[in-house]
Amino acid sequence: MNRRMNPREQKRMMQRMGMNMDTVADVQQVIIRTATKDIVIDEPEVAILQVQGQKMYQVIGGEVSEQAPSKMGASAAAAPLFSEEDVQLVVDQTGKSLEKAKEALQECGGDLAKAILLLQS
Repeated sequence: MNRRMNPREQKRMMQRMGMNMDTVADVQQVIIRTATKDIVIDEPEVAILQVQGQKMYQVIGGEVSEQAPSKMGASAAAAPLFSEEDVQLVVDQTGKSLEKAKEALQECGGDLAKAILLLQS
């Protein structure tokens, strides 16, 4: 006997088991970025399943294509986390060169206080 459960019954049963499922509306595109390629899924259905505090995303259907990795991701990662004013402030506080100040800020993830302390020690 192959009886399909109606969605309302299915939702109640999932809630009794500590599971919750929602859908994400109006999804246009999902991109899975790996080191060697981008997997692009256009107009999929996306569901979020929550089980014991963990979220799982389920991507269903859509037009799938593979592309070379996006250059935008690499440049965003290489972009500095600080401004020239931050660099000048570190130089003023420590008396070190601009290059040393930039290196310290890069090493400290843009944290001014940590960069100043690093150069003063």
